[in-house]
Order: sequence, then structure tokens, then C-alpha cells
Amino acid sequence: MQRETAIMGAEGAAGTDVFRVLLVEDSAREADLLIRQMQAAGVPAVFQRVASEDGLHQAMDGSDPDIVLCNISLPGFRGYRALDIVRALRPTLPFIYMADLPSEEVAVAALRLGADDYIIRQQPARLPSAVMRAINDARQRRDRSRVESELMRAQRLESLSMLAAGLSHDLRNILQPLLIMPDLLKARTDDPKLHHFADVIAECGRRGHEMAQSMLSFVRGSQAASEVVPIPHLFEAVELLLRATLPPSVTLAFGVDDPSLAVRANYTEMQQVLLNLCLNGLQAMPHGGRLSLDVRANSGDEPPGCLYLSVTDEGTGMSADVLARLFNPFFTTKVDGTGLGLMSCKRIVEGCGGRITVSSVVGQGTRFVLELPIAAASPRPPPAFAALAPGAGQSIFVVDGEATRLSLLGNALSSQGYLLRLASDGATALRWMQQGVMPALVVVDGGARLLPARHLLEEMALLGFTGAVLLLEDQGVEVPAAFAPSTLRLHVLRKPLEMEAVFRAVAQALG
Repeated sequence: MQRETAIMGAEGAAGTDVFRVLLVEDSAREADLLIRQMQAAGVPAVFQRVASEDGLHQAMDGSDPDIVLCNISLPGFRGYRALDIVRALRPTLPFIYMADLPSEEVAVAALRLGADDYIIRQQPARLPSAVMRAINDARQRRDRSRVESELMRAQRLESLSMLAAGLSHDLRNILQPLLIMPDLLKARTDDPKLHHFADVIAECGRRGHEMAQSMLSFVRGSQAASEVVPIPHLFEAVELLLRATLPPSVTLAFGVDDPSLAVRANYTEMQQVLLNLCLNGLQAMPHGGRLSLDVRANSGDEPPGCLYLSVTDEGTGMSADVLARLFNPFFTTKVDGTGLGLMSCKRIVEGCGGRITVSSVVGQGTRFVLELPIAAASPRPPPAFAALAPGAGQSIFVVDGEATRLSLLGNALSSQGYLLRLASDGATALRWMQQGVMPALVVVDGGARLLPARHLLEEMALLGFTGAVLLLEDQGVEVPAAFAPSTLRLHVLRKPLEMEAVFRAVAQALG
């Protein structure tokens, strides 16, 4: 028999995450005691109890728990078997064993089998903190994996842009004779057929040249115009991006010699450089340490007009052989690396008129130093588009199956002061609403296939959502007036998206 008990504390009602806890427990009394302990500790959670192997399979198939708490001594259903089932279905799901009596041997065996923790029932005070820690650790691992995946995607796109630039240059050189020879041919003959052939060749050459020029324009257009980027503002953005993925064993430190230091560069590209170097530093410190970002102006014996931005870790360090090949294309020491990240960093820094150097000692750590020309900073530099749509902590759900656009929207709107929840499908957003989390605005892609936007909005309205909706739709697609329930305020934004238009649309929808 399964039993589900909902617990909503004051924090949960205000919008804090509500956790789904799956109890593998045969005793209803013990389950009620555990629930009261969690409630007394102020943990917002809903509970589902199962007492058999079949019940566990059904619960794992029919719900999406955040953690599993399991009695290690179930009659007829050993707790070790429960761990095998959970790991087979959800390898990264946090799992905690509970036992009536302390046993060092059993605890060691449980942890060796892959459990996240081992709790004695006679120590109830430890349970809530252990649950929260296990859930937070799992989320940090997922967030870190997502950030690294998005960075790798950006690096692949960067390599394609470099390839396109090279191909464009070579194609224009190859096609150049096709623009010159037809006129020379026509000047040497009066044959109308040859004149016609020359015109055909010239037209093909012009079209090919336009295609090559378009390819080059695309590559150049993918790099936004440079601007004056204050280093402290850049550090704040990097800290915000790293905060959710920073392991507890790593300390992040920032040092700014002069708050007015700034560089003329593309803000997004410089952010990508620092994020790439920081993630490399985190991976080099599996046992923890200090990751430092520092910036200072030049000293007397250094080139004038330069600033020095360093990223230093206390990790494993690199050998001389690795250092010699570090910026070579496709060279990597990671199993799943592309070998394009540092090459991309080098290109961006050199494009700003600077240079990047690296020093490393095996067993002690690595330091990257970016030498960049100093730019005059504005007295009070505003964030990009700050005047268009400054947020005030409003809650926004973004539902978009396109991972890159989802990530870009999340980062952009978060930087404007909004509170973001990102979902790759509508079912996730509906689950949040079922847990009592209601946003002020839902941004949804009109091209979703699994759960179309129209049906998603109908389900949201049935759950009590009465806020604004910003529908992302392709050009030329008609959106009928009755597309969304009358209780929702529908706004439409056409794709492809431009961030200025996004910020204005969000501000208008929330206004």
C-alpha cells in the first residue's frame, strides 16, 4: 500500500523548492515519525511511501523524486535490492539508508554500494540536514554538467565559425577568376554563343562570391561589437555563473587592484574566456582548493596602458610537455574534451589586442595571465540593456526544448534581476505548479512538439495560473486570439530572437 503525505512549510508556500521524497518503509508508524521530524525542521517536501519491490518500480516510473530514503532491513525486500533498482533507473538520484541500530560494518557496506549517506533513527536531528545536503549536492552536479555541456557546445560552434572563415577566404580566391575571365573571353570573340556562355560563367562566379561573402559576414556577425567592459562587473557575472556549480571544497576569491579597471572587448566573449579558465581550474582540483581571479594595472617595468588579469588554481598542475601543446587545436587531456576551449580563449584575447600566458607546477597548480589594453571605464557602467527591462525579482518560467536558446534566455533574464526556472519540456513546468510554485510570467516556445504550447497553457490555467504568457513563435505563423485561456494575458514575440526585443517584451508582459 502506498501513501502520499504533503507537507508545505511557510518557505515552501512562498516559492522555495518543494522536494519530493520517496520512502521505502514497511512501517506506517516509522514513516509518520520521519515525516514529523522533517516538518519540524522546516523542510518543504511531499512524501510517497512504498513497502515492496513492485511498489518501488511503480513509484520510480510514475513520479520524479528528488531523493529516496530507504529502511535497510525491510522484511521480504532487502534494502540493498532497493538501491540496485534506483541506481538502474536513476543513477544520480540521491539515496540514503536508514537503520534502527548503529553498525559500522553495515554503514561501510552501504556507502561502498553507492548510497549517499547512512542515518540511525535514534539520531533524528541529523536526518533533515543529510537530506538537504544530498539533494543540493546532486543539483550542483547536474548544474555543473549542464554548464560544461553548454560551454562545449559554444566551443564547437566557435570551431565551425573559424572553419567557415577559412573556407570563405579560399572560396573567394578560387572564384575570383570566374569574375574576370568572362569579360576577357567576350572581348576576344563575336560569337553570340560564347558570349552567352561567358555570361553564364560570370553569373555563377558572382553567386558563388556572394555565398562566400555571406559566410564571412556570418562569422564576423557572430562576434558582437566591442564595448568598454569594467572588470569588477565581469567578475560579478562570472561569480554568479559559477555559484551554483562550485564544489563545497573549493573557495572562490576575487582581487581587484583598482575598481576602475576596464578593457574594450566583447562582454560575452570575455565572460566565456573567464568561465572556460575557471572550469578548467575546478576540474584540476578534485580534492578542493582555492580558485583566484585577480586584476591589477601594470607596474613600472611592464608595458604601459595594460592590465593583468590572472586565473589561478591550486590543482594538479601540468607537465612541460602539456604546456607546450596547450593552445594547439584539438589537443586535450580530458576524455570528453574537444581541444578547442583554450584555442578559442587565445583567439578572443588576441582579438582584443592582448595576449595570454600560462605557468604551471605539477602538484601545486596553474596560473593563466591575460595581458589586455586598459580602456577608460564609464563612471557608472550600466549592464547591457539595463534601461530596457530591469527586473525586480519577478519569477519567470522559461519552457523551451532548444537547449542553447533556453540557456541564453535564462542567463540573459537572470542578469536583469528576474528569478528564472528553466524547463526543457512543459511537464516539468506543470510539476512545479502542482507543487505550489506560481510564476509571474511564463515564456514558452510555440514550436514544442511533445506538449504543444496551446495545451500546456490550458493545463497551467487549470492549475490556477493567471499570470502573463510570452509565446515565442516563428515569423508568419498565425496566433489566434483564442490561443490561450481568457484568464491568461498572452503576448507574442517572433523568432529569431534579439535580446533587446526579448527584454522589452518581458517588461511589457510584466507591466
